[in-house]
Amino acid sequence: MESFNTFTDLFLDVWNNGVFGINATDIIVSLVIFLLFYLLRRLIARFILNRLSKIVSRTSNQIDDAVIEVLDGPLKFFPVVIGFFIASSYLDISDNNQDFLDLLNRSLITIFIFWLLHQLIIPFSFVIKNFESKISKPLVDWTLKGLKILVIVLGAVAILELWGIRVGPVIAGLGLFGVAVALGAQDLFKNLISGIMILMEKRFTVGDVILVSGEVEGVVEQIGFRSTLVRRFDSTPVMVPNYKFAEQSVTNYTRRHHRRIRWLIGLEYKTTIDQLKNIRDDINNLINKNDNFAKNENAGFYVRIDSFSSSSIDMLVQAFTVTNDWAQYLQIKEDLAVQIINIVEKNRAAFAFPSQSLYVESIPNDNIEIFNSIKKK
Repeated sequence: MESFNTFTDLFLDVWNNGVFGINATDIIVSLVIFLLFYLLRRLIARFILNRLSKIVSRTSNQIDDAVIEVLDGPLKFFPVVIGFFIASSYLDISDNNQDFLDLLNRSLITIFIFWLLHQLIIPFSFVIKNFESKISKPLVDWTLKGLKILVIVLGAVAILELWGIRVGPVIAGLGLFGVAVALGAQDLFKNLISGIMILMEKRFTVGDVILVSGEVEGVVEQIGFRSTLVRRFDSTPVMVPNYKFAEQSVTNYTRRHHRRIRWLIGLEYKTTIDQLKNIRDDINNLINKNDNFAKNENAGFYVRIDSFSSSSIDMLVQAFTVTNDWAQYLQIKEDLAVQIINIVEKNRAAFAFPSQSLYVESIPNDNIEIFNSIKKK
């Protein structure tokens, strides 16, 4: 019986003093308060979202709708922050332990604030995307990713500062380390800067057909921080380092307004002047009446007798198609070639082909062997 009384006294002493001098009853009540807010976090968040949804439903703005969609996570965390604060405030603890709980409360509040800011960047993208006409879409995406990373870094720094961890000396040390790394990673930074310049200057965008001198020709599929993915016309993907676009000339075929047709048509030297003029005029009228060819100051067409080559009289035919589509361009080019053949044949002329005349001044008579097909008997 005496042992039981001793155990009872010990149990009551522990119960009254608890942990760190806190009564066990207070600890249990605090845990119940925290668990209550934790279990009701979804219900509280849903109630707040429903109230906010009714307010924003009265507007036609898409930004406020996007804000409601991204608030779900932070609002579920908010009751946890409140529950921990109320639970910790209920406890009667010493000053040293109170300072520790204050740091925990400040840390939770800081996490909530920066989490909220991180999520609000998503609806903020609707504002930034209005500048896609001035800057490229990949640069907009980079900006949004950079803002998210910045918010995370600032939040981590703020929490570290709360706990007395000085970030300044760490950053200074990282700066020296960064200089050493930069010296060994010059190509990486060169590619990064070149990638930013590509996006800012909008030399090309995803989907453009480009030619990088000495490197590759194909369709741009992705513009990254370090390299750009260009898929050749044989479907082979090629990763081109971004600095190549700064050092090499880049031809953007997608941005040209027209495609050029340029031929030198070789006609025989026996073609008369009237035939040449008729052929020239017929081709000129053909192109002039065809709506598939551009007719302006920057993209005119020309049909002229151009030069005299070794075996032909050359007529220059140059025109620009209205379309920039490759398949349509080939069709227009083929139709023009067939019609020019018909024009040449209609005017009773002929195309020349490389030839060489051989003139023999004399044939020696000495030592000529005569072969008889029938041997006389």
